[in-house]
Amino acid sequence: MYKEKRLSRSELVPIRGIDYHVRHWGEASSSLPPLVLVHGWMDVAASYQFVVDALSDTFVQGRSIIAPDWRGYGKTGNGGILRQAQDERTDAVGSAGAPDCFWFPDYLADLDFLLDHYAPGQAVDLVGHSMGGNVAMLYAGVRPERIRKLVNLEGFGMPATRPSQAAGRFAKWMDELKSLHKGELALKPYKDADGVARRLMRTNPRLPADKADWLARHWAAPDAQGQWNILGDAAHKIVNAQLYRVDEVLEIYQRISAPTLAIEASDDSLGKWWQGKYTLAEYHERLKSVPQVSTAVVQDAGHMLHHDQPEQLAELITGFLGE
Repeated sequence: MYKEKRLSRSELVPIRGIDYHVRHWGEASSSLPPLVLVHGWMDVAASYQFVVDALSDTFVQGRSIIAPDWRGYGKTGNGGILRQAQDERTDAVGSAGAPDCFWFPDYLADLDFLLDHYAPGQAVDLVGHSMGGNVAMLYAGVRPERIRKLVNLEGFGMPATRPSQAAGRFAKWMDELKSLHKGELALKPYKDADGVARRLMRTNPRLPADKADWLARHWAAPDAQGQWNILGDAAHKIVNAQLYRVDEVLEIYQRISAPTLAIEASDDSLGKWWQGKYTLAEYHERLKSVPQVSTAVVQDAGHMLHHDQPEQLAELITGFLGE
């Protein structure tokens, strides 16, 4: 199994009525800007371990590095195995502290509270992957004074929508809520951690077995029956009731004052996901709204580039943020 170079320590922080799980590497406090790492959809903070291990000693020395599990993921709030069995689902859905859907603005507010806790009055260096990259980009435009430098890892945003799609989107959201309450969106359990590791390697063929074995034990956990369940709430699978409004997003992008590095993988994830409905060319056009932006590509990598090429990524990050 993969052996960590830098061990993390865990902390639970009360944020907006939720116990937020946060991983720490490096110094507990420092005069240097904290490095904040936020993960993507159906991922966990531990996913950044390989990149943290690949960072240079010069960069890490004297620096605080933190990574939260978003609400409903990992060890935060109502994540984990909340809805993995029908009896749990019947008891949990709709009960106090167990929402049956998640709203994107909550991630921005959670991040705002977390930065107030860990870096009051201090600008931070913010790195976000995928969904976390989208959160980071929006947050940097809404709170530009809180971000010193920004790194977006494949946080592409979503395809443009039209007002005429609004009614259908609300209907789909309500239908999926009903599916959740019927148990139809439950995440698949696995017999053991090895099964989770094999799943991770099927999803990402570049992920080595030793890293898959390590990550499986952070990405999932056993329940009372011994089955391993992904540490992500099934309610995250429900479509957003609100349309993705590109005009609003670009207005926010224009307010980003931090130097921004947009990193993408050599594999074209957008082409795979959207089949021409949203392209890398469109994403690059949107990036032109960011006042100070540069781009980079991690070679021989897919969407999980922080797993595929952590050394390449660490070099780009440290070069951009500065030793």
